[in-house]
Amino acid sequence: MKLHNKIAVITGGNSGIGLATAHEFKQQGARVVIIGRNPVAVAAAAAEIGGDTIGLVADVSRVADIQQAFGTIRERVGRVDVLFANAGIAKFAPLTDVDETFFQEQMSINVMGAYFTAQQALPLLTEGASVIFTSSTVSHFGMPGSSVYSMTKAALLNLAKTLAVELAGRKIRVNVVSPGPISTPIFGKMGLSEAAVGELGGAILAQVPLARFGEASEIAKAVAYLASSDAAYVTGTELLVDGGMAQG
Repeated sequence: MKLHNKIAVITGGNSGIGLATAHEFKQQGARVVIIGRNPVAVAAAAAEIGGDTIGLVADVSRVADIQQAFGTIRERVGRVDVLFANAGIAKFAPLTDVDETFFQEQMSINVMGAYFTAQQALPLLTEGASVIFTSSTVSHFGMPGSSVYSMTKAALLNLAKTLAVELAGRKIRVNVVSPGPISTPIFGKMGLSEAAVGELGGAILAQVPLARFGEASEIAKAVAYLASSDAAYVTGTELLVDGGMAQG
C-alpha cells in the first residue's frame, strides 16, 4: 500500500498502460481519477477499477477540456499527489506521406496534451507530488516511418528534465517511463492494415533482446515505483522498460 490515501490522476486511463496503471495504483491504496476521450470506455474502465474511482471525459488535444477536467478534480478531491500524463497516440508513415493533419494530430495529443495536463494540474499538485510522463524507447534510435511519433516522445524527455528543475522548489518530482513494444490496443490504432501491423510487430520483436512483447502490467509497476516514496530521490530521470531494445 505504498500509495495509501494518495490521489492519482491518469490521462489515457481507460485502456492499455493507463488502465493497467490505474489497477496498480488502486491496489497500492490510491484513489484513482482516470481521464479519457471515449465516454463509454471511461465509464466501463472506472467500473472495472471499482471503489471510488472517478472517470472523467476529456480530449487532451483541447486545452479547454483539460482545464474543465482539473476544475472537476479540484471540486471533487481537492488535490493531486500523483499525475501520470500517459495519453498518447501512435501513427506511422514515411516522411513522404506525412501531411499537416497527420503531424498536428500527434503533436496535439502527445506533446501539447501532456504539457497542458501538467500545467493545469500544477495548482493542485501537493508538495512532494510525483509527475510521470509516458515516452517511448523509440526516442533513442531511428525507426523508419516513426519520425513524427518519435519526435513527440523525445520532446517529453526534455520536458521532464526541465520541469524537474523548475518544480524542485516544491519538491515535486518529474520523471519519464519509456516502454518498449507492449501488448496494448495502441497497435490496432496506428492506421495500418492488419497485415502491416503484423509485419511491424515482427520487425520490432526481432530487435528486443528479451524476445517478447512486454505487458501493460509491467509498465504499471514501473510507474508505481516512480510514483511512490521508494523513488523519493529520483527526478529528471527516464526509466526504460523495453526488454533491452534501446541497447541494440
